[in-house]
Amino acid sequence: MTGTVRLTVGQAVVRFLGAQHTVRDGVEHRLIEGFFGIFGHGNVAGLGQALLQSDIDEPGRMPYWLARNEQGAVHAAAAFAKHRNRLSTLAVTTSIGPGATNMVTGAALATVNRIPVLLLPADVFASRHPDPVLQQLERQDARDVTVNDAFRPVSAFFDRVWRPEQLPAALLGAMEALTDPARTGAVTIALPQDVQAEAHDWPEELFGTRVWRIPRLRPDEDAVADAAAIIAAAERPFIVAGGGVHYSGAEEALASFAERHGIPVGQTQAGKGALPGEHPLDVGGVGATGTTAANTLAAAADVVIGIGTRYSDFTTASRSLFADPGVRFVNLNVGSADAVKLAGLAVTGDARAGIAALSDALNGHSTAPSYRAAVAAARADWAVTRGRLLDLDWLHRGETGRTSQVELLGILNEEIGERDVVVNAAGSAPGDLHKLFEPRSAKQYHVEYGFSTMGYEIAGALGVKLAEPGIQVVAVVGDGSYLMLAQELVTAVAEGLKLVVVLIDNDGFASIGNLSESVGSQRFGTRYRFGAAAGPAAGGALPVDLALNLESLGADVLRASTPTEFRDALRRALDAETTTAVYIQTDPLAPGSGDGAWWEVPVAEVSTLDSTQRARTAYEADRRAQRPYL
Repeated sequence: MTGTVRLTVGQAVVRFLGAQHTVRDGVEHRLIEGFFGIFGHGNVAGLGQALLQSDIDEPGRMPYWLARNEQGAVHAAAAFAKHRNRLSTLAVTTSIGPGATNMVTGAALATVNRIPVLLLPADVFASRHPDPVLQQLERQDARDVTVNDAFRPVSAFFDRVWRPEQLPAALLGAMEALTDPARTGAVTIALPQDVQAEAHDWPEELFGTRVWRIPRLRPDEDAVADAAAIIAAAERPFIVAGGGVHYSGAEEALASFAERHGIPVGQTQAGKGALPGEHPLDVGGVGATGTTAANTLAAAADVVIGIGTRYSDFTTASRSLFADPGVRFVNLNVGSADAVKLAGLAVTGDARAGIAALSDALNGHSTAPSYRAAVAAARADWAVTRGRLLDLDWLHRGETGRTSQVELLGILNEEIGERDVVVNAAGSAPGDLHKLFEPRSAKQYHVEYGFSTMGYEIAGALGVKLAEPGIQVVAVVGDGSYLMLAQELVTAVAEGLKLVVVLIDNDGFASIGNLSESVGSQRFGTRYRFGAAAGPAAGGALPVDLALNLESLGADVLRASTPTEFRDALRRALDAETTTAVYIQTDPLAPGSGDGAWWEVPVAEVSTLDSTQRARTAYEADRRAQRPYL
């Protein structure tokens, strides 16, 4: 029988997390590599004291970084885990009340994207002696409900530790959820503030090193045989590569499979980079923001092979993209719920292991030369179209005389290094990047589009930089998203983590402005302008200088107004030693990258506005292309 060690709950949490590891393919990783946090009365004496003591007793074992916003801290942790292929992540500690609820959006982002993060919000006094405490929500009908119950629907795992004796089971359950590739996401353990500081005699074995194996689950042999038969019978098979390809480390396996069997690969936002842009079977982004090559081939496909994708509405063009009357789906996914989508044949298992099994079962089968030629032709046609879209002479300057976002993203694609990473999440940039950006390495394209969270970009870039300090990380952020959450720029400066920020200012919400116009709402409420109460100034531009704001947060700022100036400023930013931002204003009405495929956004069924009536007519026509895929 082993002995015991007397520690507070906070100290026990920190010591336990420092001993957790993952292993896959024989390579071991730290599971929790550090903490982000903001201390308040709910956690300063518990986890705050424990992290201090850990830093003094074992420097570097459990690093702590002071965040500036709790939501930003979760975004940074999620980006860290995404870049590390979900094999390592970070924890986030907050106080109770608003400090805790600030994490809810970040938790939803992580769970939607299947990204592991560990969230440790403080909670009210378990003893209830000083009840109600500062920032406590009082429910007369349910005294055990706190604001932390808001985490339940957005977490892959939730527990609350009312007594120290409950902690071991909560921690072990949390680690299992973090390391389960099929159901991972935000993992939340609410820790009442008095319990965090309470001492307990813990069994020593609780703190021994634990290695959580990330299995490469091999799919069922019969399912593989059935899938191979469907693929072999297809004339026009098409692969949709999702984020699961990256998380499995299956990029090389996918390239070999595509080459051996002659099947083109379209990529979701999360799957972008699964094949490099120059690969002869890469046809780029697929779906509502897809390339003409990918969408033409997808529309004609008689078998769609989904690998590691959850088939969001952007990928399926709201179930209108895959147009062949007899189209069938074969879905390789580690999650059984995703594997059965679109009534597909489920091949449940790890992407890399499943690709290898399918390739063996296909026994050298390949598509006909005529189909490979069609793929090559589609790629060639798209190359011409892409070149035209990026042609600076073709793009007009609009009424403002400013440059377009498309030009800037093309320049960015040319200038960054092969291993550098571009981070983006919201607005019109994800669509332009998905269509036009050609990654040269698997991790170069980092766009969070599962939750498409405004404010993710700078915090996400911070997380990527922590995950791989030796690379350049470029946050591409619009003015709307920047104003939502820019504070982690201060964290990057404080920690000496050099970022490059490209701030594209188009005077408002250009993406939603375009969408508003398409549904007949005339860009209402999407421009940053003085309101009617401003009198003579109404409708005029706001006197806001975001470049000065960037400087006030500690970044060096380079202003640009033309494509040539932008290229020069970007080069200087990449060469800089410290965090540097490139600020440029763009025309919100300048042409974008064009339509990919339809995306369903409902239009008012009745209206007195001609613009809405016209949009409704177009909407009803577009809906006729939808398929149930049953």
